[in-house]
Formats: sequence, structure tokens, C-alpha cells
Amino acid sequence: MSAADKIKNAAQDVAGKAKEAVGGLKDDDAMRAEGQKDQAAADAKQRGEHVKDAFKG
Repeated sequence: MSAADKIKNAAQDVAGKAKEAVGGLKDDDAMRAEGQKDQAAADAKQRGEHVKDAFKG
């Protein structure tokens, strides 16, 4: 996994956590769900990168 990919995935995860937190503070279920979706997407990308790395090495 390249450093750029790691940074992008980490940024998406952090943004998702922030959205989820703000949604919780505002009692906004849609924003909370969007934050959870962003975190799940970042996790899926990270897992995909790990699989690609396993086949490269």
C-alpha cells in the first residue's frame, strides 16, 4: 500500500468519525450514518490494499 493511499484512507476514516460525532451532538441520524458509511468505506479500501499487497509480496 502506498503512503498516499494510507493517508487518503486515514483522512476518510477521520472525516467519518468527525461526521459521526457531529451527528451525535446535533442528534442528526443521517449525518451519523454518513460518518459510519465513510468509516466503513475507508476500512474496505484499506483491506483491499492489504490483499493487493499480499499478492505482490
